[in-house]
Amino acid sequence: MEFKHIPVLLNETIEGLNIKPDGIYVDGTIGGAGHSKKIIEKLSDKGFLIGIDRDEEALKAAKENLKEYKNFKLVHGNHDDIKTILSELGIDKVDGILLDLGVSSYQLDEKERGFSYISDNKLDMRMDKTQKLSAYDVVNKYKEEKLADIIFKYGEERFSRKIARNICLARKNKPIETTKELAEIIEKSIPFSKNGHPAKRTFQAIRIEVNNEIEPLYNTVLDCIDLLKVGGRLCIITFHSLEDRAVKEAYIEAQGKCTCPKDLPYCVCGSKTLGKIINKKPIEASKEELEANSRSASAKLRIFERREKR
Repeated sequence: MEFKHIPVLLNETIEGLNIKPDGIYVDGTIGGAGHSKKIIEKLSDKGFLIGIDRDEEALKAAKENLKEYKNFKLVHGNHDDIKTILSELGIDKVDGILLDLGVSSYQLDEKERGFSYISDNKLDMRMDKTQKLSAYDVVNKYKEEKLADIIFKYGEERFSRKIARNICLARKNKPIETTKELAEIIEKSIPFSKNGHPAKRTFQAIRIEVNNEIEPLYNTVLDCIDLLKVGGRLCIITFHSLEDRAVKEAYIEAQGKCTCPKDLPYCVCGSKTLGKIINKKPIEASKEELEANSRSASAKLRIFERREKR
């Protein structure tokens, strides 16, 4: 299957990065290189792009889509390890970083990856096929209480306890091996669903758990800010309320907050800041983009600029 992914908030992200022609930029979730191609187009021969992705299929697609360029390097890895990755490349600071979080259109549409509830394929959901933990392990090996907590926390599913209970009852007879089996158990556990397929929230929760998408994010954001040169920008696109909350809280922490009375001519409270939040409210998809790509509906872009420490 061809790796296809429509980059979300493309123009807004490129504008937000405020690209310097000779700068060094990192796309921590390069996917098919939709955003990265636009970044490279704005770079001179002295500029450079590092593309990171945990999905080897994404890296193959990125390499093909960027074949006309030379000033880039692709790395198979996780954006949570961005400090280590850049250190191994001998890079101390960069001019901009992009994180386009969540699952790609390709991963959702490629049925064999087991992300979709509208198929009958092996339970997998790994973005990185080299990792051991899969959806099969979560569904068949996690204790009922832990499973219910994950479904409630990451899927915001109010029927999480019943779903977890029915999963555990079903797996006593035989392991739950396919997406269809799991979806049918979930459907029987929910009396009704106003918001799309009843399995949507649970599948999302299991995917987030398998790929550890939320827990490290807060620290990853702070690591990214620490890697920026003064004037460098961090652009993060989220698709889930927990992702967005982690990004927002990390930005607030990095910006700091002066508690001095407003009539004082200068700060005396000792507040420290690493930079400035560029947009207090997240940037969302335009009406035109929503019509062209329904998957942009939940996308939110937040931008942070590195400033001198004070």
